[in-house]
Amino acid sequence: MPAGSVASLHRWPVKSLAGEDATALRLDPRGVAGDRAHALFDVHRGEPRQLTVRQAPGMLRWAATYDGLPDDALDPDGVPLPLLTGPAGARFAWDDPALPEALTEDLGRAVTLRRNLGLMQDLGNSVLVTTQATLEAVGAALGHALDLRRFRTNIHVELDAPAYAEEGWEGRRLQVGELELQLLHPCVRCVIPTRDPDTTAKDPQILRWLTREHGGLFGINARVRGSGRVAVGDAVALA
Repeated sequence: MPAGSVASLHRWPVKSLAGEDATALRLDPRGVAGDRAHALFDVHRGEPRQLTVRQAPGMLRWAATYDGLPDDALDPDGVPLPLLTGPAGARFAWDDPALPEALTEDLGRAVTLRRNLGLMQDLGNSVLVTTQATLEAVGAALGHALDLRRFRTNIHVELDAPAYAEEGWEGRRLQVGELELQLLHPCVRCVIPTRDPDTTAKDPQILRWLTREHGGLFGINARVRGSGRVAVGDAVALA
């Protein structure tokens, strides 16, 4: 059976903003502690809408961290308010009254802030797993290396399995350190990976190629069974 190790870990305190890398993370059935526990909303056709890079690419120029609680120091039931850093380096606490105005001015649309400790992933109660083999294979096909941040993964692994093998893993289990993940279905990508995470420049060829060659798939969604900790370097095995 394929086996390997955790290559990197990632948490996104505010949906669609730049996030933070980690050497270890705590997880429970909701997902990664604090992952997408916060989001920006606007009003679209008279209804609240959760904003993403699809509507506001400038969100990538903002970064969010849990200041003072790096890695697995963050308790899933004690998620603090994040600290946001704007494009010019200004820093705002989530509850700073000046933050909505700063975001509105920069993004060109009125925004409100929401917090939900149930987490606000596109697929509820899940984490995203990606593999180094597939990342390298897609980059090679496109003729240039791809920044993993484009895909907003949580757990990035290196396995002795070929590229794209995860497309056939639905229904199987992945042991990651002390945790078991139930593998759900491969992740169908939207336009978000086409945006450069630093410049926001758009490269539509990425999604065109993924759609043409792999049905738009990259990575696999998973659900955490139980609660525990994972760390970079932990053993990973597919069952």
